[in-house]
Amino acid sequence: MSLRPVIETRQAQPHIEGAGVHLHRAFGFGDPSELDPFLLFDDFRNDDPRAYAKGFPWHPHRGIETITYVLAGSVDHADSLGNHGALGAGDVQWMTAGSGILHQEMPKGDARGQMHGFQLWANLPSDQKMTAPRYQDIGAADIPVVIDDDGTSVRVITGDFWGKRGPVDGIAADPQYLDVHVPAGVKKTLHVDTYRKSFAYVFEGSGAFSDASAPQGVLLEKEYEGRELHLRDMSGDRTLIRFGTGDEITVQAGEQGVRFLLISGAPIDEPVAWHGPIVMNTEAELRQAIRELNNGTFIK
Repeated sequence: MSLRPVIETRQAQPHIEGAGVHLHRAFGFGDPSELDPFLLFDDFRNDDPRAYAKGFPWHPHRGIETITYVLAGSVDHADSLGNHGALGAGDVQWMTAGSGILHQEMPKGDARGQMHGFQLWANLPSDQKMTAPRYQDIGAADIPVVIDDDGTSVRVITGDFWGKRGPVDGIAADPQYLDVHVPAGVKKTLHVDTYRKSFAYVFEGSGAFSDASAPQGVLLEKEYEGRELHLRDMSGDRTLIRFGTGDEITVQAGEQGVRFLLISGAPIDEPVAWHGPIVMNTEAELRQAIRELNNGTFIK
């Protein structure tokens, strides 16, 4: 076994998207090879409806998959194919845009006005760019949860983990998408396939992700002895951790425990031509998509 090195830790940055949705963007519209096959990750979270109620009105997608995971509140969605519905707390929607789709997503708060969810964009390989669009809507009750003896719990959204398989299937990047909670003070090592790009995104509590170049078992090992010295090593809310190559990651949970998404996928390693919600392989394909959008032939 080899520990994946932490090659970057950074905070998600405030951003406004759609018709005025205030969110935090962990990555997107930068170097697409950085976390290939993943292109963008947004954390949309607010308890003020004025910061999200106008939502994401009608907009196109082609050549990618969008993955929406709702933690609080709900998201109403509709598309140009006549599909419509709502995602509630704990639900996931994996939309394969393929050859093209127009859709809208409208967040709604819960009884307290709270809204919280994530959206991840995954690239499609060239031979699937123009595949027929499809949805996989997964209810919270259908997502398996596995709990280890030390209290660590993992929701398995896609991929195999601890003997469970997530309900989302048939995805090009063969991803693993996990929602992980490690209790306070627990140190946990989790397996990640060696050949996949991988990142973690902390959204509750804090934790120290061990680095392959640092001595193991040092951080917070004696009931937080030396805590003041090591607090700078802790990753807290809205922190992205990008890992190098290896087949496991280790995290030491802080005083309130830590909850994070652990996401990995097989790199596509193809050229990327990208304009907003349309991602193709060449500039010619991108120009064609924009022409079709403008002349009404975008939807196949």
